[in-house]
Amino acid sequence: MLDHLPPEQARPNLADLIRINSRFGGHSVLKKLLLKAIDGHFPFTFLDIGSASGDTARLIGELYPGSTVTSLDCNAVNIESAPYPKLLADAFHLPFSEESFDYVFCSLFLHHFTDEQVVGLLQSFYRVARKALLISDLERHLVPYLFLPATRPFFRWHFVSVHDGMISVRAAFRREELVNLFKRAGIANVSAKVHRPAFRLSVIALK
Repeated sequence: MLDHLPPEQARPNLADLIRINSRFGGHSVLKKLLLKAIDGHFPFTFLDIGSASGDTARLIGELYPGSTVTSLDCNAVNIESAPYPKLLADAFHLPFSEESFDYVFCSLFLHHFTDEQVVGLLQSFYRVARKALLISDLERHLVPYLFLPATRPFFRWHFVSVHDGMISVRAAFRREELVNLFKRAGIANVSAKVHRPAFRLSVIALK
């Protein structure tokens, strides 16, 4: 529902996504990915695809001063509060040449698409990355599926957060499924991990 909401209803849901990332695993998974992928080499350039409100860019700016994070999203409302540089663009038609960024990243994004679409996206993202493609997404599991509706009385999640969150978990991946999509995309140098209790999956595809 998020992509079709008027701005006044979309903004509370975007705020919930930031809370979920900061308190329930998204940011911690990103930190682990960066520690493993960059190996102390920074500053770097970083493309965050499907960035929404830009919490990834703000976190990396705090952790790695001098690095440049470009936020990309196809929805103007989603990206309005993201820090610059930011770009309104379609992930299926990236306006970048090969190896334009040191790292390309997307979080909670791939599960929105069919397997065939994911394979094409991975190929495109990997092409734009100079050093590595980093992926963080949901693990399909009963616990995260029930988490938002069960905790709504305590955290006062927006109703769209609950609705979209449950659909997203149902559409998410098992580790083996996500790794297989990388194989289908022709990307071989892949390290995948399950993160508990965050119920997130992460993948590092080095070049």
